[in-house]
Amino acid sequence: MEKKDHIISILVYNKPDVLARIAGTLGGKGYNIDSLCVNTTTQNDISKIVMTTIGSQATINRIVNELQKLVDVISADDLTNVESIHREMVLVRLNLTPANTEAVRKAIDANRWKVIVSGDTFAMIEITGDKTQIDFALARMEPLGVTDITRTGLVALKLDD
Repeated sequence: MEKKDHIISILVYNKPDVLARIAGTLGGKGYNIDSLCVNTTTQNDISKIVMTTIGSQATINRIVNELQKLVDVISADDLTNVESIHREMVLVRLNLTPANTEAVRKAIDANRWKVIVSGDTFAMIEITGDKTQIDFALARMEPLGVTDITRTGLVALKLDD
C-alpha cells in the first residue's frame, strides 16, 4: 500500500491533558505525528488540532478510528482528499555578509517573502505557503546563509462544511 502525507483535523473539548492523551494514544500504537498545530476555535471550549502523519489509507483510517474513541474528541477527519486549504508559516534567520546580501534581497523580492526584521548582519524572513512552497523556499535559502528556522506546522480548513 502506498504511504503518503495525510492531514487530520480533530475537534476536541478544550481541557487539560487532551493533547497528551491523543499523542499518547497514537504513540502507544506506533503512529508518528509529523506536525501538530493546536488552537481554540470560535468557541473557547473547543479546540482544533491539525496534525500531519505519513501512512497508507488503511493506517490513516485506523488512526481516525482510534481518535474517535477518545472521550474528549468531538470529531476526527482526514482532510487529505477533501477540498481544503493548507498553509504553513516558517520564520528564517539569515546571516548577511557582503557576499550574500544582494542575493538575499533579490530572493526576497522575487519570491515576495516578508522581512520581519533586519540589521547589518542578519535578516529574519517570514514565508507562508503550502508544504511544497515552504520546502522550495527553504531549499532556495539554504545556500544564502540560513542560521535558524522554525515552522508552525500545517494548518488546514475545509472549503465547505
